[in-house]
Amino acid sequence: MRWRTVLHDDQDNILIGRGLHKSFGRGRAQVHVLRGLDLTVRRGEFLAVMGPSGCGKSTLLHVLGLMTPPDEGTILLNGRPVPPGAGARTVLRRKQIGFVFQRFNLLGVLSAADNIAISLRVRGLRADGRIRQLFEALNLTEVVHRKPGQLSIGEQQRVAVVRALAHRPALLLADEPTGNLDSENGAALLDIFRRMNRKEHQTIVMITHAADAAQRADRIVQMKDGILLDG
Repeated sequence: MRWRTVLHDDQDNILIGRGLHKSFGRGRAQVHVLRGLDLTVRRGEFLAVMGPSGCGKSTLLHVLGLMTPPDEGTILLNGRPVPPGAGARTVLRRKQIGFVFQRFNLLGVLSAADNIAISLRVRGLRADGRIRQLFEALNLTEVVHRKPGQLSIGEQQRVAVVRALAHRPALLLADEPTGNLDSENGAALLDIFRRMNRKEHQTIVMITHAADAAQRADRIVQMKDGILLDG
């Protein structure tokens, strides 16, 4: 992996990606997913990334979320280059990033409430009244003691959103967060995102296919063939 030297950074930007490359496979089977992508996210911004299926949106989010290292390029989080070591990246991710996955990644043996509690525990935190408010806002008060297998797909998605927001991350990354929700619950989720962005200055990067969801954001960028048409 080659990491570029960064001489300076604008402190108004919470996240910067420069020259990001990511490929999967080898030889003739190699697929170039990110092709020198550049992205700057301003602190407190609500950014939506749109683009056709297969253009690399989810890979981009995993790279920005420090779960998948780029093959080449630089990521700065809060003005500092992200180190290449897996341990250091894990610490940064736990402290500063919340992630809403397409597949939820809830622990099936735990209740909804306990999924949130264990997520906080690994960060040295405890649940507070804000968690109850999030459950209420997302219409989840009746399912807090149910396990994921007892929840609908939409309920699982909303629990995953509570988990992502529970530790007050500096940066929230959301991969198609309304994709499994009906219009009412999707609108409620986007209302929460918008409110947290406006009132708590929560920085949000959201991948979405839905034009109406993207319209809630401050800025929309289009992705195609592994690059952003404007970053």
